[in-house]
Amino acid sequence: MIHPSSMIHPEAKIDPTVEIGPWCTVGPHVKIAQGTRLISHVVIEGHTDIGENNTIFPFTVLGAVPQDLKYKGEPTRLVIGNHNTIRESVTLNLGTVQGGGLTQVGDHCLIMAYTHLGHDCIVGNHCIISNYGGLAGHVTLEDYVIVGGMTGISQFVRIGAHAYIGGQSGLERDVPPFAIAIGSRPCSLKGANIVGLRRRGFPAETIQKINEAIKLWNRTDVQKEQCLLEIESQYGDYPEIQSFVNFIRKSETGVVR
Repeated sequence: MIHPSSMIHPEAKIDPTVEIGPWCTVGPHVKIAQGTRLISHVVIEGHTDIGENNTIFPFTVLGAVPQDLKYKGEPTRLVIGNHNTIRESVTLNLGTVQGGGLTQVGDHCLIMAYTHLGHDCIVGNHCIISNYGGLAGHVTLEDYVIVGGMTGISQFVRIGAHAYIGGQSGLERDVPPFAIAIGSRPCSLKGANIVGLRRRGFPAETIQKINEAIKLWNRTDVQKEQCLLEIESQYGDYPEIQSFVNFIRKSETGVVR
């Protein structure tokens, strides 16, 4: 299952079912679980753990050292879950000691061509990052986030579950769950991610309440805490609204409105 042109370090832990195509390079601290496929010209370095049934396309580089001048060769990690598709020329870097030592991708994600995940990024399950996406260090994507093409996300930004980010956006603040955000300097909310929530089985009434809560949050003439208190008083019985409010209250970088 390993093409003779590939260079696999003898200390790498490769499941016998893994398929490694031509001209791949795998370093000594790499672990790859069953069913994963490296199509060709893939480089995997560092302390990198890759789960089951992933497909990794040509010219991808996984586990390279962080693009951070503070990194001094510490044994930080990159962990990739199961059933992910990683397309051409994607780069996923190791974590840094200062950021927790871990860059992580969950399960069932699609990471499209030329995307970069910087050090200490945490990506949840069922996420899609479209072509030319750029995530700076310490970015967090919760589950079911979709990021449009050619989008840049600044360091320490969080994007809540089920959010949709329009293409060519630039994010410098957090995006709350269930919302659509688009634009750059400033990015702004456009309402609930209605199509995505419908596809995932959210009841129509819940989607309506989420959309109304986002409209309240978008009132820039009202202070943040007053907005949140109004949202809680009107829609606090819905757990999705509580998640929305809690996400905003935990923000350290500010939240898009």
